[in-house]
Amino acid sequence: MAQGGGAGWKRMSQEGIVLVVAVLLFGAAAIGLHGFLTPDNLVAIVRSVSVLGILALGMAVVIIGRGIDLSAVAIMAMSVAWYLQMLNSGTSDGVALASVLAGVLCLGLLNGFLIAYAEVPALFVTLATAAFVFGFVRSQLITQDAVPVPPGHWVERLGGLRYFTIPIEVFIFAALAGAMFLFLRFTKWGRYVYLAGDNPAAARNIGIPVRPMLVLRYVISALVAFIAGILTASSLHSINTRVVNSSLLYDIVLVAVIGGIGLSGGKGGVRNVLIGAALIGILLDAMTIIDIPLLYQNLIKAAILLAAIIVDGLLNPRDEQTAQQGDI
Repeated sequence: MAQGGGAGWKRMSQEGIVLVVAVLLFGAAAIGLHGFLTPDNLVAIVRSVSVLGILALGMAVVIIGRGIDLSAVAIMAMSVAWYLQMLNSGTSDGVALASVLAGVLCLGLLNGFLIAYAEVPALFVTLATAAFVFGFVRSQLITQDAVPVPPGHWVERLGGLRYFTIPIEVFIFAALAGAMFLFLRFTKWGRYVYLAGDNPAAARNIGIPVRPMLVLRYVISALVAFIAGILTASSLHSINTRVVNSSLLYDIVLVAVIGGIGLSGGKGGVRNVLIGAALIGILLDAMTIIDIPLLYQNLIKAAILLAAIIVDGLLNPRDEQTAQQGDI
């Protein structure tokens, strides 16, 4: 499996460097930024890291399998917006939740089917899905950009739950990270993700169901995105669909790549997501406290993402088959 050998120490080295940078950045912010170590700010960091990390978990399982999902943020925002819109319109919770989950599953299946069986590059499929989901839901299913959570609903109560002063999002992130770790490392289908991502042709030749596995990865990504959307709505008591046009998608890819998940496929895991999420969460919070304008924040993140992609290309060279696939 593409986890050992000479490339292993390179990935560990990348993880180690990113972890050290995260610790140093945290220390520098704690010393130099007033208010960084306040309980409210630390809670805000943990919450933002949790939601970002959950989204990155879904992205990670797709990237490890040699793909990309640019529809994750659109599915996250628009599915939850539709769910809340139905609740506000008087639809019962069970019917609303079942309808949205069915829609999310269909989107994951559609992405996976078009990529696996129609052999359309993942970049174009998921980009088109994101545009369609945003346009259809915003024009046909909801009436405003920001959809509030109904007062007293379980989503609202979820946002206020804390254990030992730690927000519930952290525990949900930990549970999902643990489940994803167990799936990738200790199940047959999880091992298939690595094998198919490392060399799809070889995996198919030895009898691995590469196409069904590819579909499964996009279904997992869609479901994880919906969970992240619920947590976002529980924290803010609403969901703003304009997040689809924000830099959140780039933050998700940045977390995965900077953490050490190779874009060439077959490499990385949950540990990489945790390290990448920690670094980006601290960085975003520090830039917010410094009051760096959003334009320059995006510029800094873009530069980091570009550097991370270059480093990934050096550590995990793309083979000819990867280039022909056209995924990323």
